[in-house]
Amino acid sequence: MKVVTSIADIQHNKNSVISVGTFDGVHRAHQKIIGEVVSRAKVRSGRSVIVTFEPHPKEVLAAHHASSNGSRAAHPPEILTTLQEKLALFEPLEVDAAVVIAFTYEFSRKSFRDFYTEYIINRIGASEVIEGYDHSFGRDREAGLKELLELGTEFHFSVVAEQPFKIDNEIVGSSRIRSLLLEGKIREANKLLGRNYSFSGTVVRGDMRGRTLGFPTANIHVHHPRKLVPRNGIYAVRVLVGSSQHFGLMNVGVLPTFFDSHPRKIEAYIYDFDEDIYEQPISVECLDWIRDEQKFPTVDALIAQMNDDKRNGMKIIKSIT
Repeated sequence: MKVVTSIADIQHNKNSVISVGTFDGVHRAHQKIIGEVVSRAKVRSGRSVIVTFEPHPKEVLAAHHASSNGSRAAHPPEILTTLQEKLALFEPLEVDAAVVIAFTYEFSRKSFRDFYTEYIINRIGASEVIEGYDHSFGRDREAGLKELLELGTEFHFSVVAEQPFKIDNEIVGSSRIRSLLLEGKIREANKLLGRNYSFSGTVVRGDMRGRTLGFPTANIHVHHPRKLVPRNGIYAVRVLVGSSQHFGLMNVGVLPTFFDSHPRKIEAYIYDFDEDIYEQPISVECLDWIRDEQKFPTVDALIAQMNDDKRNGMKIIKSIT
C-alpha cells in the first residue's frame, strides 16, 4: 500500500475507486466499505484509494471554536485509532493507496464541491466513489449523498451508498464503540471492531508499589495523548513486548486504597514474567472487563482481591483463547 501525505504526490488515475472518511476505529462497517472499494477496483482493473484525515476533524474544529470564543477548547472525542494504527489496519485489506490529508480549520472551510473537484476529480481521479449511508462532507457538513450523486453525474463517476452495517440489529459506528469502551463493555466493543481494542505506549518507572504487593506491574505512558483508554477498572489483557506475547491484568485508575487524589495510571501485571522492560514499547489488547476499581480498607484486603482477579483473569483468558 502506498501512503501519500501530499496530494500533489499522487499520480492521477481516472480508473480509481475511492472512499473518503475519517475511518476512526477501522471497525467492521469501515472494513465493509473498504472491502467494496478494493473488490470493485479489482473488477475494473483499477486502483483502490482511501482518503482520510489527520488530525481528527473534530479536534481541529473544537480548538478553533474555543479560540474564537476565548474559552477552553471543548473536549473532542478520544480517538480509537492513531494514524499509524489506521494505516496498519488498511494494509491487510489490500488497499492500493491511502491518501492522508492534513486537516486544518482553513481546509474545513472548503465547500463540498471545491474539495471533490480539486482533490478527488482533478488530483486523484475517480471512476467510482463508495461511501456509507450517512456520509456528509464540506463546510459545515453541507453536502451528503444527494449532492455526491449529482456531482457524479456531472463528472462521470458512479456513486455507491453502503447500507448501515449491523451486528445483532445494532448499527456499527465509532461513537457506539467509544461508548462501550467507556462503559467497560470490552467484549461488545471488540465484536463491533472485529478485533481486540488495543493501545500502545512506553513502560515508565513507577513507585514500585506493585512489586511490594507481590504483583509487579509495568506502568504505561500511552503514546498518543487522545487515544481512548477504557474506563477505570481491572481488565484481562494480552500484552505485546517486542516480538513476545503474554497475558495478564491491567489496572486503570487512581489508586484509591493509597491516595485520596492521584493522577490516572495505567499499569499491567504480566503473568509469569519478570524481565526489565523499562523504556521499552508495549502494546495492550483489551480482552474483557473484570471489575471496577475500588478502595479497600487494608492492604491485605487489596492483595486478597488481586489474587482473585488473577484467577478470574486466567479463566477469562482460557475461555477466549
